[in-house]
Amino acid sequence: MALNPLAGFPAPAELLVDTAQLERDYYANKPDMGDQQQLVSFGTSGHRGTSSNSTFTESHILAITQAICEYRQMKGYTGALVMGKDTHALSAAAQRTALEVLAANEQTTLIQQDDGFTPTPVVSHAILERNRGLSAGWSDGIVITPSHNPPSDGGFKYNPPNGGPADTDVTNWIQDRANELLRENNVGVRHVPFERAIRADCIHERDFIPGFVRALAAVIDMEAISKAGLKIGVDPLGGAAVHYWAEVASRFNLDLTVVNPNVDPQFGFMTVDHDGKIRMDCSSPYAMAGLVQLKDKFDIAFGNDPDADRHGIVTRSAGLMNPNHFLCVAIRYLLINRKNWSTGARIGKTLVSSALIDRVVNKLGRGVYEVPVGFKWFAPGLFDGSVAFGGEESAGASFLRQDGSVWTTDKDGLIMGLLACEITARTGRDPGEHYQDITQEFGASYYTRIDTPSTPEQKAKLSQLSPAAVTDETLAGAHITAKLTTAPGNGASIGGLKVVTDQGWFAARPSGTENIYKLYAESLVSEQHLESIVSEARDLVARSL
Repeated sequence: MALNPLAGFPAPAELLVDTAQLERDYYANKPDMGDQQQLVSFGTSGHRGTSSNSTFTESHILAITQAICEYRQMKGYTGALVMGKDTHALSAAAQRTALEVLAANEQTTLIQQDDGFTPTPVVSHAILERNRGLSAGWSDGIVITPSHNPPSDGGFKYNPPNGGPADTDVTNWIQDRANELLRENNVGVRHVPFERAIRADCIHERDFIPGFVRALAAVIDMEAISKAGLKIGVDPLGGAAVHYWAEVASRFNLDLTVVNPNVDPQFGFMTVDHDGKIRMDCSSPYAMAGLVQLKDKFDIAFGNDPDADRHGIVTRSAGLMNPNHFLCVAIRYLLINRKNWSTGARIGKTLVSSALIDRVVNKLGRGVYEVPVGFKWFAPGLFDGSVAFGGEESAGASFLRQDGSVWTTDKDGLIMGLLACEITARTGRDPGEHYQDITQEFGASYYTRIDTPSTPEQKAKLSQLSPAAVTDETLAGAHITAKLTTAPGNGASIGGLKVVTDQGWFAARPSGTENIYKLYAESLVSEQHLESIVSEARDLVARSL
């Protein structure tokens, strides 16, 4: 895709969304149940859409929340439901709607006080803390966020008592029940006016900030960061973590500057992403251009997306690090320095993450747990300690506490940023310098992801391919060692195809929301070799379809 001429520059006024109109559309528009795109659809991160095209409306949230209430009752989850929301315009409206339903169903619900924001990892942490030692009466949660998506979007996801993203058996039940309610014009939804809901005995305001910040010392060596006197820069990208960093700096005596403390549902302070859209993607050098320009003012800097489940690490030596590169650095550092972690605990990676991770982990005598795309696959292992670290190439990760027990089972961009600080503090070298060590030992990684137009019929065929569909014996001159349609770590379907050699690999999988398929490829040889992999992969996929 050609780079948009606005990429990396401040967003012009014509790109700013009309938040008042978004909210009017949220209440006025109704989904057309004959349009598949307007049904409730839980992808890897919950239901997402926008009010302007009737894919994220009051009707959707009424139905989804009622379905969650019924699911909780069916499962006997009688503990408090922890609700978080980010700073997108539609998140506030969706929270009001959800509270109307939760109050009418007399569901004990905890929200951030003073209509504040709560990051995804904080919700996961709070669920786990409330459920610690319980054999019944568990808590669960809702997070209202479309993650790093544009300002016009809304998102709504459910986290069960293990604290992580819900598995498909859960989301399918909630999705199907919500659509059933929608088809009946939501007559089965119980709800009360918001003014009554917010005063209901079952709705409780809490301040989640102090408890979460205090607990950070269990997962990160905060003392080492403080003693090193690092100058730290943080850009929350106008997201839910914005009020957490002052507390972190104060509690742990850090020289930490929040370079942009603004909260603006238009996200008008952003620089434009590669395709000309405002997108709060902390792994994009265009969206992160503002912090990258400040890199030499800090020893280490990082950003988070609006719900703070992703991280973008900025170093003096490398600028904004490629997410795969930082995953390699983080994993190697943690395996060497977390002495209380079980040697049997594996390192989780998605099948589209860098093969350098495998080389790093294998060199240290540990096991790799390779799963399909989606952080939900790591949640059970992080919960019971059998997975020490789970990471995605899209800049989402979490890991165990220093004592080897669970921290969060959802992605945590706050601890990933603080881990970059710990690495710099304890080694005297930033993560970009550590990645250079890795490339000298294992070789460099050349990586890409390409979106290719695809019909619904082609997408369906791609998702159902068998290894036998690949008759080639070589890929870019190297012998094919594996043809995968299920993940090596857990045998789950990858919804596509991955072809592997000793020198590189590619994976192709259909998008769940757009008429495209995503092609991921990596070479451990050169850019030219990567181009050969991509070219042959496209031909192979075309023949298979």
